[in-house]
Amino acid sequence: MALSIEPVIKASWMLFVLYWLWGWRRVKDARRSEPVLPRLLKYWLPLMLAALLIGPEPWFHGTWLGSRVYPATLAGAVSGALLTMLGVAFACWARQVLGRNWSSVVQVKQDHELIQAGPYRWVRHPIYTGLLLAFLGTAVAIGEWRGALAVVIVALSFWFKLRLEERWMRENFGASYEQYMQRTKALIPGVL
Repeated sequence: MALSIEPVIKASWMLFVLYWLWGWRRVKDARRSEPVLPRLLKYWLPLMLAALLIGPEPWFHGTWLGSRVYPATLAGAVSGALLTMLGVAFACWARQVLGRNWSSVVQVKQDHELIQAGPYRWVRHPIYTGLLLAFLGTAVAIGEWRGALAVVIVALSFWFKLRLEERWMRENFGASYEQYMQRTKALIPGVL
């Protein structure tokens, strides 16, 4: 990673992991959950691959994945670190607002609530938005093809996951969720 930004990026991701583990202790029981094998293949394996791609530089030295997309600059490194921190903060805020309705997998919870406050008033999947932003920031800071590939993998994985979530939310909340979809974009406010 360019220009000693690596500790900042690592600290941001570590904060994210610790917050996620802490929040896992207080979620509602599931009423409906996606089977293990599809979620492993569609979400967990791609996310693990993306995490490996943004891992230590020596793993990719001498390969096309370790080739730079653009020259290392202080502006690129700082911009990447800021985007990573912003993405992690946004995802953590969304996780906090979602509260006990949160799940790391596609689920409908017991007494599931449709949350439309906080970051959910701007996008329907702000955790994904935040994580995509954090991966993008890390990719910008790395400046290598492996970072770009990691962002594409995460984006595709989240797209498949959110499509199933949307279907289940429409089934669970009916017209309320349809109206929410009409006024709030999925990932990027006003765009997508």
